[in-house]
Amino acid sequence: MTAHPRRGPGELEADVLATLWRSHEPMSPGQVRDALDAGLAYTTVMTILSRLHEKGSVTRQRAGRAFVYTPAFAQAELAASQMRALLDRGDDRDEILARFVGSLSKRDERTLASLLRRPARPRRS
Repeated sequence: MTAHPRRGPGELEADVLATLWRSHEPMSPGQVRDALDAGLAYTTVMTILSRLHEKGSVTRQRAGRAFVYTPAFAQAELAASQMRALLDRGDDRDEILARFVGSLSKRDERTLASLLRRPARPRRS
């Protein structure tokens, strides 16, 4: 068995979510494990899926005696939520936004400028 590099905090959860986002069907823990191809124990994948379910990041439904899992949010929706949470935790919103915009590629800057010119959409509550 080959050794796999140790992941940083949250990386395995992110990898599991990315695997679920790539699938067009709900996945069992075994399917997730096989798709990750990382030499993980089945119980490790089960633990990560259970944690993600507790956090509300995935939904699950019975499929026979087991569960199958689906992401609760689109990838873009989750990323936007995480970005908003980071912004909300900062002390200087203007500086955070300025540094974020300053780190964007030219293409991303054009996309952001285009989005800002669009009429405002009603916000979700």
